[in-house]
Amino acid sequence: MTAASNNGTGPEPLCLVTGATGYIGGRLVPELLDAGYRVRCLARSPDRLRDHPWAGRAEVVRGDVTDPASVAAALEGVNVAYYLVHALGSGHDFEETDRRAARIFGTRAREAGVRRLVYLGGLTPAGVPTRELSPHLRSRAEVGRILLDSGVPTAVLRAAVVIGSGSVSFEMLRHLTERLPVMVTPQWVHTRIQPVAVRDVLRALVGCAGMPEEVNRAFDIGGPDVLTYREMMVRYAAVARLPRRVIVPVPLLTPGLSSHWVGLVTPVPASVARPLTESLRHEVVCREHDIARYVPDPPGHPIGFDEAVRLALKRVREADVATRWSSASVPGAPSDPLPTDPDWAGGSLYTDRRERTVDASRESLWRVIEGIGGENGWYSFPLAWAVRGLLDRLVGGVGLRRGRRDAARLRAGDSLDFWRVEEIEPGRLLRLRAEMRLPGLAWLEMYAGTDEAGRTRYRQRALFHPHGLLGHLYWWAVSPFHAVVFGGMARNIARTAARAATTPNSPSDLHIKEK
Repeated sequence: MTAASNNGTGPEPLCLVTGATGYIGGRLVPELLDAGYRVRCLARSPDRLRDHPWAGRAEVVRGDVTDPASVAAALEGVNVAYYLVHALGSGHDFEETDRRAARIFGTRAREAGVRRLVYLGGLTPAGVPTRELSPHLRSRAEVGRILLDSGVPTAVLRAAVVIGSGSVSFEMLRHLTERLPVMVTPQWVHTRIQPVAVRDVLRALVGCAGMPEEVNRAFDIGGPDVLTYREMMVRYAAVARLPRRVIVPVPLLTPGLSSHWVGLVTPVPASVARPLTESLRHEVVCREHDIARYVPDPPGHPIGFDEAVRLALKRVREADVATRWSSASVPGAPSDPLPTDPDWAGGSLYTDRRERTVDASRESLWRVIEGIGGENGWYSFPLAWAVRGLLDRLVGGVGLRRGRRDAARLRAGDSLDFWRVEEIEPGRLLRLRAEMRLPGLAWLEMYAGTDEAGRTRYRQRALFHPHGLLGHLYWWAVSPFHAVVFGGMARNIARTAARAATTPNSPSDLHIKEK
C-alpha cells in the first residue's frame, strides 16, 4: 500500500503524530501531508502549532501521553500512530514517566485498532549491558520494547546523531567547531558514531507507515559514514571553510563536566547536553540496514555526512530552519495560564508598565517588536542581559544563546533566547513567557497600538508571579534595575522604530543599544 492510496476503500489513512511541537515531529507532519496522509497532532498546547505553515492542513487535538483518556480520544480512527515524545529532563523519575506513558500509548492504540505504531529511539551500542547505558539511551530502548510488546505492529527506528539544521546534535557540533579553533576535549571525541541526515530520518519515518502489518521489529538507521566525533568536527570545519581545528582530548572531562563545558560554549544547555555526552561514551554504529527492504533508498541516499552538513548550513545561512531543537518546551518550564488583571486570584502579581509615543507607523513599530532578541538583542543594557543569561546557564538554565529560529518572523511556540513566544497577534501583540530559572513565573508583553489622537503608541508590560518568600525577595532585589532595563527597552524600541521609518533600508536600525 502506498501513502496516497488505500486500495480505494475509503479516505486516505489517518496518522497521529505526537511530539509535533518538537524538532522531528514538526518536520514529519508536512512530509506525511505531502505523501497523501491525513494527519492529526496530539499536543499539550495546541496554540503552539497554529502558526506552522501546515497548520491549516492538519487536525490538532489537546492531550498528553500520560493521560489515558486524551490518548484514547486522539487515537480514535487512527491507522498509524507516531510516538515522538520522551520525558528526558523532567526530573529524576523521567524513566518511570517514559515507561508509564509508553504503556498507556501502546494499550490505547491496541484498543483503538491502530494498524501500526512508529517510534524513533536511540541507537544502542552492541554488546553493552543495559545497566551500563546512559539513562537517556536506556529509557529510549525500554520504550521501544514496550511498544513492540503492545500487541500493535510496531516499527522502532534507532538513530545516533541526527544532522540537520536546528537539530541539537548539529547545533552542538556547529558551535563547538566554529567557536573553538583550539579545543581541549573529552575522551569521547574518539568514539565512533554513525550520523544520519534528518532527511533520511524523515524518509524512513514516512515509509514506515506503509510497512506490511506482519513487521514488528527495530531497525538501525544511519548514513554511509562511520566517524569519530573528532573526525566530524574536522570535516565540519572543512565543509564550513574554517581553518583546521586543533583538538586535544584529555581524560579528566567526565560526562558531567563535559556537559557543562558544552553548555558554556554552545547554545545547548547542560541539562540537554548531558544525555548527549553520556550517550557518546560507547560506540553507536548500525548493525544492519534492513529498513531498505521496506523503505528502499532512492539515488543519493542515505546522504553522506559532508552533504548533510552542507545542506544544514545552507538552511541556517538562508534563515530557512523549519524547526529547532528548542522547538520543544524546556523540561520543567511553567505552563500556568497568564494571570489576568480583572479576575486572577492566584496571589501576588508584580507588574512593570512602560508606554511611549512613537514617531512612526504601527507597521514600523511592529517590525521592531517582532525582530527583538537573538542577534538584534533586547534594546537595553546589553551587559545586564548577558550577565542574566550567564547566571541562568550556570544554574542549568537555557541562557540567552538559543537565539531565534527566524531573524525577522516569529510564531507561537518559538523559543527566543530564554523566552518562549506564548502569544503573537501580528501587528499588535507579542507575549513572551520566561523559561529562565526563576523563583516564580514571568511574562513580557509588547503592544503596538494607537492612542486617542491617532498617534502610534508602544506599550510594554512585565509580569512576575512569585513562588514563596524567595520569589518576593527576587522581585524586590531586581526592581531597582527595571528603570534601566525595561525603561531603556521601551525608549530604544520607540527610537528604533522612528529611525527605521525615516531610513527603512538601514541595516543598523535594529542594533541600537542603551548608552
